[in-house]
Amino acid sequence: MRVKNFLFAILIIVLLSACGGSEPETPPPPTAVPTITPLPTATLMPTPSTPLAILLLPADMDKTLSDLYQKTVYDLAQASGFRFQVRNALSPTDLTDPTLKVAIILPPDPGVTSLAPTAPGVQFLAVNIPDLTPGGNLSVLAGDSQVELPAFLAGYVAAMISDEYHIGMMIPQGNTDAQRAFNAYSNGMTYYCGLCRTFYMTDIGYPTYIEVPADEDPARYGGYANVLINDRRVYSIYVYPTLADADFLSYIGTQGIFLIGTSMPDPRPGGWVMTIRPDTIKAIQLAWPNLIAGQGGVNVSSPLGIADVDTSILTEGKLRLAQETLDALLAGRILPTSP
Repeated sequence: MRVKNFLFAILIIVLLSACGGSEPETPPPPTAVPTITPLPTATLMPTPSTPLAILLLPADMDKTLSDLYQKTVYDLAQASGFRFQVRNALSPTDLTDPTLKVAIILPPDPGVTSLAPTAPGVQFLAVNIPDLTPGGNLSVLAGDSQVELPAFLAGYVAAMISDEYHIGMMIPQGNTDAQRAFNAYSNGMTYYCGLCRTFYMTDIGYPTYIEVPADEDPARYGGYANVLINDRRVYSIYVYPTLADADFLSYIGTQGIFLIGTSMPDPRPGGWVMTIRPDTIKAIQLAWPNLIAGQGGVNVSSPLGIADVDTSILTEGKLRLAQETLDALLAGRILPTSP
């Protein structure tokens, strides 16, 4: 009986095991979701129909300066969606390209006055080419004709670096522009030092100046400079641009005198503090929007810039003051002339 019960129990267990159901199936691996690879951003490539700007440079231009002009116009063209080309010559055939919209031309003059009317759809900018009159589609960027702003800044800096404000200027005799420049030079000194009181009493008023006859031989300019240096004891001289003969400036540089000018000769004279010159690159950048908009026929003014700085004379702090003063002059916050 016990054996039967035991066998019966085993049978029950077997039956229950058979009814217990099968093990759960392993789920299939998840299906991979495809990733979306972004398409590369489309780059606009110039095509033959893209507007064209050309820069005309002389083949023998100083490489550093040539590179600067090329980079300036290239950057402007790229930012405006223009193609850019550099050329060393320009002919009427070049102007038949219907995509040509801007031509920036440096000396020598290819005859731009005659070329411009033949291409009315092109805006021409002549840079530092003398004796041109703007009009039509020809704009002219010439050397800055302002004489007062550089003279004012020269007076300001000369007073800053000279003992007892002993500064002087050389001007051509009978030249009204030069006389206005000396007035601005004097105002620049006053702007820096007010009454400019000196410790040692002197009967010489500073700034002082000497006039050079218009027909004087440049080889004799040194004698006039000696009057300022030896008789009037000046320590800084600003030479009016029309008197800035390279040999003469080199001579002054041998006398231990500070020099400020609007064009530095090569080689650099001794004592050359800085150059106050038109910033042609900045002028091109300012003129560009009007050129690509088809607006021209104007005189383009060059803002002034400070270059060729001797940092042993015009140290960082002094240069900062000079630049701040120039910025104020250009912005019209300082008037270089007397009321």
